[in-house]
Amino acid sequence: MTTYTLHLPRDARPGDPAALEEAELVKDAFSWGAFFFTFLWFFFHRLWLAGLGVLVLVFAFGALMQVLDVHDAAGTVAALLLQALIGLEANSLRRWTLARNGLRLADVVTAADKDEAEAKAYARWLAQRPAPVSPRNPASAPVPSTPRRPDPVIGLFPDAERPR
Repeated sequence: MTTYTLHLPRDARPGDPAALEEAELVKDAFSWGAFFFTFLWFFFHRLWLAGLGVLVLVFAFGALMQVLDVHDAAGTVAALLLQALIGLEANSLRRWTLARNGLRLADVVTAADKDEAEAKAYARWLAQRPAPVSPRNPASAPVPSTPRRPDPVIGLFPDAERPR
C-alpha cells in the first residue's frame, strides 16, 4: 500500500465537489521519474523553481567532480547517490510547491494505486458535505459535536472518555 496526499484550494468548503476540479493527488514515495529524468521530471510537473534548482545542482555537481578530478567510478556512484536523493525528495518538493501556490493538504489516504487513492480521497471529501439547512426551519442545521470513540482508549490519554 502506498500513501497519497490530497491537496485542495485553501478556500474549499468541506464536501464541495467543485473544489475537486483543482485537486492534486501526490504519491508519498520514491519517484522513479525524478530519479531517471531529474530536472525534466520537475519541469513536467510545472515545478519551475525546483526544476531550475535541480538543474543547477546537477551541473554544479558534475563540474565539481571534474575540478576535483574524482575517479570515474567514484563519480558515477556519487552521481547515482545524488539522483537517489532527488528521487527521495521530489514528491516532498512537489507538496511544498503546491502549499506555496495555495493548495493545502486536505487528506491522506493509503491505496494500492493512484486510481484507488483518488476514489477513496474524493469519496471522503464528498462525505464531509454538510446537510442542507431548511430556509423555513434554521433549527434543522446540524449541531457541531466532537466525534466519540466507539471503543475505550487504553492508557493515560487526556482526551479519553472515562467509563461511567
